[in-house]
Amino acid sequence: MSGHSKWSSIKHKKGALDAKRGQLFTKLAREVTMAARAGGGDPEMNARLRLAVLKAKEANMPGDNIQRAITRGAGGGEADNLEEITYEGYGPGGTAVIVEAVTDNRNRTVAEIRNAFSRGGGNLAENGAVAWQFEQRGVLTVPAKSHGIEDIELAAIDAGAVDTSSDDDSVEVYTEPTDLNEVRTTLEAAGFAVESAEIAPQPKTLIDLDEKAALAALKLLERLDDLDDVQRVFSNANFPAELVEAASA
Repeated sequence: MSGHSKWSSIKHKKGALDAKRGQLFTKLAREVTMAARAGGGDPEMNARLRLAVLKAKEANMPGDNIQRAITRGAGGGEADNLEEITYEGYGPGGTAVIVEAVTDNRNRTVAEIRNAFSRGGGNLAENGAVAWQFEQRGVLTVPAKSHGIEDIELAAIDAGAVDTSSDDDSVEVYTEPTDLNEVRTTLEAAGFAVESAEIAPQPKTLIDLDEKAALAALKLLERLDDLDDVQRVFSNANFPAELVEAASA
């Protein structure tokens, strides 16, 4: 159990996606559509769709938008033109980066991602080059407003979490992917607010960066995250605490 000076923490605190709400809703709608296409339009029978809908609701996405996205995915049509692609690459300081995209034009997307890596001091790599440095985990964020961090961490472990990390504002709770919903339900039943929940690749180890490399890595991750076709970005970069504070301000 340790503090989290990771990209996910910085992005969460900055609220960068919320500031670009139109882009956020587009990305959330695509995730709902792809989840419905992969496993059907019933959230009760489709765990991925259930998570996607919860995430959309947490971002205050209108219910009509969510239903339209489900219908597109379950009914085919324009959703047939979309495909999910995962890209891997290296960032400043030798950091590993995973980029998840949904696109209707593979050539456009790979060109944009390659350009972002190049401009950001990194490079796009072959599939499998860095994926081995990550493992799939359920990830929940619990704000430390009304409960102490230690109380949250102990409750999470009792609920079945495999690990936690924390800072002054929140606790990240890690679970086995299949246990995410159960841990979330248990925590909420115990009175803990769950701010977000998703299944995502988490780095097995973090790479410490000096200030120069950390700034360059942060700019690269932000550049990638800003691309319209990019859904999520993950990295094993460990940023200096002072940079986390400055970036989150």
